[in-house]
Amino acid sequence: MGTNTPTNEKPPTAAAKSYTPLFETNRRSTKSQLLNKLFAATVLLGICSIWFYRFTHPAPTTHRWVWVGALFAEIWFGLYWVLTQAGRWDPVFRSTHKDRLAAAHPDRSLPRVDVFVCTADHTIEPPILVVNTVLSLVAYDYPPDKLAVYLSDDGASEFTLYAMLEAARFAGSWVGFCRRFDVEPRSPEAYFAAAAGEKSEDLSFFLHLDQKQYEEMKDRIESATQMGRIPEDALLQHKEAFSHWDGNNKYSWRRDHPTILHILIDGRNPPPADGVNGSSLHLPTLVYLAREKRPQHHHNFKAGAMNALIRVSSKISNAPILLNLDCDMYSNDPSTLRDALCFFMDDRKNHDVAFLQLPQMFDNVTKNDIYGSSLLVISRVEFPGLDSFGGPMYIGSGCFHRRDVLCGRDFDPNGSKLDWTNYGRDHEHTVEQLEREAKPLADIASDHNTLWGTEMGLKYGCPVEDVITGLSIQCKGWKSMYFDPKREAFLGKAPTTWPQTLVQHKRWSEGDFQIVLSRFSPAWYASGRISIGLQMMYLCYCLWAPNCLAVLYYSIIPSLCLLKGIPLFPQISSPWVLPFAYAVAAKYLYSLAEFLCSGGTILGWWNEQRTWLYKRTCSYLFAFVDTILKTMGFGESGFVITAKVADEDVARRYDKEIMEFGVSSPMFNILATIAMLNLFSLSGVVVRCLVAKDGVGVRVVFDDMGLQLLLCGALVLINWPLYHAVFFRKDKGRMPGSVTATALVSALVVCTSFVFLY
Repeated sequence: MGTNTPTNEKPPTAAAKSYTPLFETNRRSTKSQLLNKLFAATVLLGICSIWFYRFTHPAPTTHRWVWVGALFAEIWFGLYWVLTQAGRWDPVFRSTHKDRLAAAHPDRSLPRVDVFVCTADHTIEPPILVVNTVLSLVAYDYPPDKLAVYLSDDGASEFTLYAMLEAARFAGSWVGFCRRFDVEPRSPEAYFAAAAGEKSEDLSFFLHLDQKQYEEMKDRIESATQMGRIPEDALLQHKEAFSHWDGNNKYSWRRDHPTILHILIDGRNPPPADGVNGSSLHLPTLVYLAREKRPQHHHNFKAGAMNALIRVSSKISNAPILLNLDCDMYSNDPSTLRDALCFFMDDRKNHDVAFLQLPQMFDNVTKNDIYGSSLLVISRVEFPGLDSFGGPMYIGSGCFHRRDVLCGRDFDPNGSKLDWTNYGRDHEHTVEQLEREAKPLADIASDHNTLWGTEMGLKYGCPVEDVITGLSIQCKGWKSMYFDPKREAFLGKAPTTWPQTLVQHKRWSEGDFQIVLSRFSPAWYASGRISIGLQMMYLCYCLWAPNCLAVLYYSIIPSLCLLKGIPLFPQISSPWVLPFAYAVAAKYLYSLAEFLCSGGTILGWWNEQRTWLYKRTCSYLFAFVDTILKTMGFGESGFVITAKVADEDVARRYDKEIMEFGVSSPMFNILATIAMLNLFSLSGVVVRCLVAKDGVGVRVVFDDMGLQLLLCGALVLINWPLYHAVFFRKDKGRMPGSVTATALVSALVVCTSFVFLY
C-alpha cells in the first residue's frame, strides 16, 4: 500500500544495472514552466484583443488602406510571436561526465575523429588566422593517432598552403608546450595575448621560447602574403608542393585548377626516436586540400568543399565522427572532443543522435555588443528549447556529425547504433600512396552527376547548406542534440562593421527563405516527419526575410500618419489602449529579462534592438526581393564570405563601441532614409505643438496619437548613432555624404508628398 511500483514490473537486467549515463539532461522546474506558459497566455490574449479591435473599429473610408495595412502587420507580428514561443516552451540543458567516459573507454578504445576546417579566400580570411585555428585543433587533448585535421582551401591559395607548411613545422613545439603545461586556450595568438601575467619561472622560459618561434612564423606568413610571393627557401624545400602555381594566372586559378592534396603530418603511427619535425612527439594527421574546380562546373561553395573532405578523409583516416569548423573558430577548450563523445558513446541514448551542435561564440564582441553579433538569446534560450523537440538545427560550424548519417544512412529504430569497429584506417600505404589514391576523390568526376549533394553529404543549391542538410537528416527520423558547455568550446570573429553585419544577415535570411520555398520546406516537407515544436522553430528562422514587410510598414506609415494627423491606434484615454500597451511592454520586458539572464547588459539589449530593426528593414528586405527574383528565374544563388579582419582605424573604433558605416551602400540608403523620415515626422509634430495657440490642440495630439508619438520617438531614439554618423562625425566611419544627401532628399519628398497629396 505504501509503494508506487507496479506489481507487473520486471526486475532490471544485469546490463541495465551496470548502465552509467555519460550525460545528463535537466529541465526547468515545473513551477517555472507553468509561470512562463501563463505569461505567454496573457500576451496571446493581448494580441488577440488587438486583432479584435482592428476588426471591430474600422477606420474612415479615406484612411482605410493605412488601417488595413496596420491590421496585416499586426497579424504577422502576432503569428510570428506564436512561432517563437516554441523555443521557450520546455528548454533542456545538458551536461557531460567525462570522468565516466574515461572509466568506460580508455584512450585506446576511443573512436577516431576527423576535423574539417574550411577557408575560401586568403585576402578575407588571413592565413595566420587559419593557422591559429588549425594549431588549436592539432593540440586537442586526444590520442594523436585517432585525430586528423583537414583544411579545405577553396581559394587554392599558395599562401594558405605556405602557412600550413609553417604550421606543421611549428606544431611539434606548440603541442609539446600545450601538453607539458596543460595550457588553455590552445590557439597561439589567443593564448599569448592572455598569458602576460603567468608567474611560473619554468613556464615563463618555455612561454618566451614558443612565443618567439610563433612570432617569427607569423612574420614569415604575413610578409609572404603582403609581398605576394613565397620565400625562395620554401619554394626550394617544397618544390613539388608549389609546382601547381608555376606560370598560372592567379586570378583565374581559383576557379580553374586540379586537385591539390598534401598530407603535411602523418599521425597514423608514433614517430621514431628522432621525432617528427624535430620533435619526438606523436602529432595528429594534418592534411591540406584544394579540390578541383573548373569554370564549366558549379562548385557548390562550402557544401561542395565539405563533401570533398568527407570523401577524401574516408580514404586517409575514415573517422566515424566528424567535426566541422569555420576557419576563424579556434578551439577554446582542449577537452571538447571528449565532451562530444559523451553523447555519441552513451550506451542507451546514442542510437538516434545524428549530430551534436555547439554554440557559436566570439572572442572579439565588445562589452555591449554594438552589432548584436553574440546571438545570446538564440544560443542560451532558443536552441535549448529546440533541443526538447528533437534537437537544434545544424548551423554550419561547431557541429559533430556521424559520418554514416552524413553519407546518407537511413534511420532504423531497431538498429541505428554506431559501430566503431566498421571504420578501419589504412596503416599499410605510404603517405605518397595515400595522396595518390585520395586525390581523385576531390575531383569533379567524384561529385558531378552523383548522389553527392542530393542523397549524400551536404545539400547543394542553397546558401545555407547547413540548415537544409540538418533538416533533411531530422526528417529521416534522426535526432540532434545541443550542448552549451560552461567553457566556450569554440571562439570566432564577429563582424566589426555594419556592412559586414548586414551582408551576413542578408545571406542567412536569403538562404533560409529559399528553404521555405523549396521542396524541403519545413511548412510541408517536414510535416509529420519532425515534431510540431521543431517545425515551428524552423519556420521562425526561415521566415526571417518576410519579416521585412511588416517592420517596414510599422517603421514608416505610423510616422507619416503622425505627421499628417491620422490616428492609427486607440486614444490614450480609451480602454482599448491597454492591449497594445500590455503586449508591447510585456514582449520587450521579457526580451530584456532573457537577454540579461543570458549574460548580456542593458545597453547590449538596446543595441540588439537596433540590430533587430536594421536587419528587418534592410538585410531581410534585400534577401526577400532577391529570393523572389531567383524563384522567378532572375539570378542565381551566391555565397558571400564575411571578412574576418579589419584595419587598425576600424578596429580602434570598434573597441570604443563606435559604429562603423563608412561606405556607400543601397542598404545604408534605406536605413538613413527611414531614420530621416522619422526625424522629420517627429519634428513636424513638435513644431505643430509649439505653434499651437492653446493647449487643446496639444492635448488632442497626445490623446489621439499618443501611441504613434511613442513609436516615432522610439525609432528616433534608437537611430541616434546613425544621426551622429550623419551630422556630427568626421572620421572615416561616418555615413558617406552621398548616402546622407540621398536620404535627406528622399525622406523630404516622401513626407511632403504624403502630407499634401494623401
